[in-house]
Order: sequence, then structure tokens, then C-alpha cells
Amino acid sequence: SPLGTDVYDTFNLVVRRQGKENNFKAVLETIRGLMRGGAHSMYRSIPSWLMPVLLGYGGDPSAASFLSPQMKSFASKTAGVTSPNAALDFGDTFLDDKHLKDSFPGCNVIVNGHQDSSSTRNNYRVKVTDDSVEATAYTSPTTSSGNPIRFTPVQVQAIRSGLCPGLTTLIGPPGTGKTDVACQIIANLYHSFPTQRTVIVTHSNAALNDLFDKVMARGDVDERYMLRLGAGERNLSTTSSSSHDFTKPGRVAHILSRRNDLLEKVQQLSESLNLSSAAERGADGAPSYTCETAEYFFFHHVKKRIDLFEAGMKKDPIANVKGSFPFVKYFPELETASMTLDDATTKIKEIQAIFDELAEFRPIELLRSQRQRTDYLLTKQARIVAMTCTHAAIARARLVELGFHYDNVIVEEAGQMLDIETFVPLLIQGGESDDSSSSSNSRLKRVCLIGDHNQLPPVVKNISFSKFSHYDQSLFARLIKLGVPSIELNKQGRARADIARLYSWRYDDLGDLEHVTKKEEFMKANTGLAHTFQLINVDDFEGRGESTPTAYFYQNVGEAEYSVALFQYLVLIGYPPEKISILTTYNGQKELITDILSQRCGTGTPLAGIKPGAISTVDQYQGQQNNFIILSLVRTKNVGHLRDIRRLVVAVSRARLGLYVLCRKDLFCHCHELRRTMDQLAAKPTKLQLVKGEHFPTERMANDKVDAHKVHEINDVTELGELVHSMQRDYLSNQQ
Repeated sequence: SPLGTDVYDTFNLVVRRQGKENNFKAVLETIRGLMRGGAHSMYRSIPSWLMPVLLGYGGDPSAASFLSPQMKSFASKTAGVTSPNAALDFGDTFLDDKHLKDSFPGCNVIVNGHQDSSSTRNNYRVKVTDDSVEATAYTSPTTSSGNPIRFTPVQVQAIRSGLCPGLTTLIGPPGTGKTDVACQIIANLYHSFPTQRTVIVTHSNAALNDLFDKVMARGDVDERYMLRLGAGERNLSTTSSSSHDFTKPGRVAHILSRRNDLLEKVQQLSESLNLSSAAERGADGAPSYTCETAEYFFFHHVKKRIDLFEAGMKKDPIANVKGSFPFVKYFPELETASMTLDDATTKIKEIQAIFDELAEFRPIELLRSQRQRTDYLLTKQARIVAMTCTHAAIARARLVELGFHYDNVIVEEAGQMLDIETFVPLLIQGGESDDSSSSSNSRLKRVCLIGDHNQLPPVVKNISFSKFSHYDQSLFARLIKLGVPSIELNKQGRARADIARLYSWRYDDLGDLEHVTKKEEFMKANTGLAHTFQLINVDDFEGRGESTPTAYFYQNVGEAEYSVALFQYLVLIGYPPEKISILTTYNGQKELITDILSQRCGTGTPLAGIKPGAISTVDQYQGQQNNFIILSLVRTKNVGHLRDIRRLVVAVSRARLGLYVLCRKDLFCHCHELRRTMDQLAAKPTKLQLVKGEHFPTERMANDKVDAHKVHEINDVTELGELVHSMQRDYLSNQQ
């Protein structure tokens, strides 16, 4: 070419990366920015109490723990931080006095100066010393449902740590309620520190949406202070019950709509005081007030009347309250009802709340462009900001440029994030000075890492990086290995006790919550099945075991057919299909199961349109659960990547009520790494045992012995397929 290498100047190159990899460039830019130093360096963004622990030097790994002398000293010198020795506002963490006392075993608990218990629901401020607890009960300022969970003592300890300054590392085995603990910490920080901002970070959109849903479901966190960044918001189920979405444009739209509603109330108040008339409204009947003029109206007319009324009540407390109350016409229900001074105080607070909220909306009214409004919302108004670690890396430069600041970081799924992916969310705010490399100006006060290093680690495709460089070690796991104090939740409430024992041996003293042994759904047997869990040996199907149509695309037709046939059987005896999930350890098997299911339950079949709750790989299903799990392990020649016991822990801990594992028994039961779990599975018959004549739901109890003549043992997938085919014929005849 006559242009030579100059031809490259005329090229525009577009590279499309997968969603999981699209933060690669942003992470590199972050690392480069940190190395340059200045206000955006990690020495300015990471506080001095956290830096030595994160980098793994400094001597004492417990230096950032909330009970350490360093953190007590930090609390005494820092505004907006409560010392662990002072009274902490636990809000609605405790359901009653008994729950409060049970949460501090071995301590002398005194509530409001006495040891008697009350069953009344209250909020509590709690001061904990070595062996005594002093609590002050107060009435909740909100009427929302709030916290419905009776937290365990260990969960309460985790909540206490999350409220105190410092680093909290919370290990949450499957089903122990780590998301509920995170939700309570977020709500308590929201109410206790109204000037602080909390950032929520997770690895996946599903986990972030789940946490966001639970915070919204409490009802005591005003939705105008919550903001969800990133594309995953479109799957947020709260948007179906709310008229607004939680993206930046959605929040602005919500504020403008809310502003119009409040200005209409101001207009009605003005008309009730005869200060304006309906003729002054806009052409379409819109209120004539703005946020600015509403503020003038409040100070010149409303506040003046409130002050006169309150002064009159002080002079003559037994005076006619209703006759003196200046806003009777604004509240139609007062015209026919009697009124006390408490009623008047409540109504005055309602009026003041209108103008307080409008004052917050005034900047949105003054700013005209959508970009200015969303930036203001992000940097000034939002108090709970949620994003994935991927979005944090991508948006970091923009957030630092806007001057985004926050005080608390809560990281869920920390065990699944790369070291750098957990580190970047701590750096999405800049330092306040370039004068020194000290981090004394860092605003960060609390860091809470929640995860489980006994479940799946971060995914690193490069074998060398993963195995030899240990790049798949999360920051969470590294801190645990360094000896950083951690809190391990010790009561699970997800699965039956016998299913939980399949993986509880991996944890220290993991027990069961009371409802696991007493709640009816856990006490009842699984309809049509002789056992609550089984390992089902699947031999070669038509002479074939595992196969690889393409490299590393593992499939097993026999197990795929078996899993679909078992799903059909369960649906035909009445199981809700959405309560059943089919999991496998390979993407190839997932695609094969999906294809077979589309044929067996496709158009023109008796079960047309019926789908399970999920067809997924074990890795993708981490963090989720379902009542009944059908698990296909695929391999028949080598154990494969299931040899990593962390993957098996995830696989067997997804089920609540029933787990049915399809595999080659001789292969997996002789794997040393898996023996503790496989021995328990193999202790039961390895051929599927059905109970004839049952229909969902059954009245049979899980510990009842099934009569031998009712048990039907399935020898292979062909026999199960014939049984399902027969049941489908009966189903069609009954339909006709």
C-alpha cells in the first residue's frame, strides 16, 4: 500500500466484549490512576486504619476490627462514628425484650432500668460492656412493618459490628441469612446516620436486586433516597409494585411526579386558608406554586399560624383545640370529628413534612438538563447507592470526577469477586487533598465484606493465573487466611436438617434454626418420593456416557433424559413446576436439557408450556435456591472440576426440601475430596424409589416408614420414561 503503516490512522476498530469482561479496560485505568498518586490515589481514598490490613502488613490483623484499640481511638476522634463502647441504635433489630435478652447470652440485660420483659414491639438503643447490656426502648418513628426476623445472637453480633467503625468480615454459609443481616445493617445505618451515604456492591445483578428488594420491602427506607446504578435494574422486581424505576432517570421522573403531588397539596392548603383561589391555577388545573414560592408561603403564612396556635395552647391548655386549630378546612375529616392536642400536633407534622420534602426537590426544579439532575441526585440526595463491582470499575472515573462521596461500603458476594474487583469499590471517591500521602482525610468509616470462601471462588479462565498465581483468590478469602477477625453465621434456615448435613461438615458448628425442625413444610415428606434426597446411579444410555460434541462442551444424554423425565413425573403428580430447578455442572449439559425439555414439554404435548423454575449451571445458580433440585453431574470418565469441594458445596446447598443427584456412583463416590458428602448420599438406595398413589401435597411425614408394597424402584431411565408416558396418557384421558 502507498500509505504504508499510515493506513491504520484511517481505521475505526470496534471490539465487543462479553458482559463479564467489559470492566477489563476500566480496571486497568484504575490501577494506572492509583500509581500516579495525587488526590485519586489509594493513599487518599483508603483510610489509614484499613490500608495495612488490606495490603497484608502492619503486624496486627485485627487492627481494623471494631473492638480493637485503634478503632476505638478512631471513633473518639471522628464525627459521625459511634464507639462500640457507647450506645448503638439497633432500631427494629429486636422483635421484643425477650429477643433482645436472648441475643446477648451470658450477659445481664437491663431494659429501661429494669430486668422485666415486655412483649411490646419497640426500637432499642443498646450499650454493651464486658458482661452487661443496657438498653433503652423507644417507639418506632415509622409505621412500616420493618424487620420481621428474629435474628440469632451471632447475627446480632454481625449487625453490631456493621454499625461500628472498622472492617467487618462476615462468613455466611448457605441459608444462614447473610442477606437479611446486610439489609438490617443498611437500614440501621440509614436511620442512625442521616447525613451519611452507603454504597452497596455485589458480584451479580441477581444478588444486588435481591438485596435491593429486601431493603424496599421493609417500608421504612424512603425510596427517594435509593438509587440503583447499572443495566441490571431492569430486572428489579420492586419496579412491578412501584410506579417508578430506580435508575437515575427513573429517580428524577419520580421526584418530578412527587413534586407535582406535593405542590397540589400546597395549593389546596392555600385555598383552604383563603389565600388563593382555583382561578389562580394553571390552564390545566395545575397548581400555581413552585418549590421556591411554596417555601415563601410556608414561612409567611403557615409557620406564622402554627406559632400562634402553639403559643395559644401553652397559655390555655384546656382551650378548644379544634376551634383554635387554623387548618381544620384543609383536613375534611376534622369537620365532623373531635380533636385533641395530640391530634393537632400530628396534623402539623404532616403539613411540615410536605414543605420539608419540597425543599429537597428545589434543586431539581432549578436544574434544567437531565444530566444535571441525575448528577445532583447521585452526588447530593441519594443515601443508598447500589451497583455491581463491574459497574463500579466502569463508572469510577466519572464518579470521582463528579465528587461522589460515601461513608460506608457493604460488599455482598465478596467471596466471588477478584481481589481487584473488591478493591475498586473502595476507590470510587477521591481524596480531599494533594498535600501529603496521608489518608487522614478519607471519608470511609465502615467496610463490611459478606461472603463465603467455602463456596465458589472468582472465575479465572487462564489456568496459569488461576492455579500458579492464585489470581482466583478473593480479597475476602485472603483476609480470612491472614487472620482478620471474622464472624461466621452458625444457624441455617434454608434446608431440611438431613440435606444440610451434606455440606455442614465444611463449617464450624453449623446448626439449624428452630423452624427447620418444626415448620410443616420441613416435616412433611416429598410427595411420590421415598426419600428427601437420593444419589441416583445412571448407567450408560444406549451405550454412551459422557460425550463432547466440541471441546469442553460436556454432555450426558442419559442424565439429561433422566432429569427431564423426573421433572415430568413431579409435575404430573402435582408439584408446582416453578418450585423445581434442574442444575448441572456444565454448560453443554444445560443446553442439552433445555433442548430435550422443549421437545418433551413443547407444543402438542400434554405438558405444553410447562417449565421448571430454572435450568442452570451450578456456578450460575450460586446465591439462589429452590424447594426441589434435580442435579446432573454429567461426567463418567473423570470427576472434572467438581473435584473442587467448593463447587459441590454450592451444588448440594441449593435445595430446601428435596435433592436428587444423577451421576455415575462408582466415579464420584471414590473421589477422596468429595467422600464426606458422597458417603451420605450413597447411604440411601442408588436407584430412584417412588411412592405409588400419592398426589401433591402429601400428608405423609418425612420420618414415616413407607410400606414396601407402595415403593416402586426405577431401574433405569427407560423405565422412568415409560412410567411418565403412561401417566401422561392418564392425564389426557382425565382432561377429556
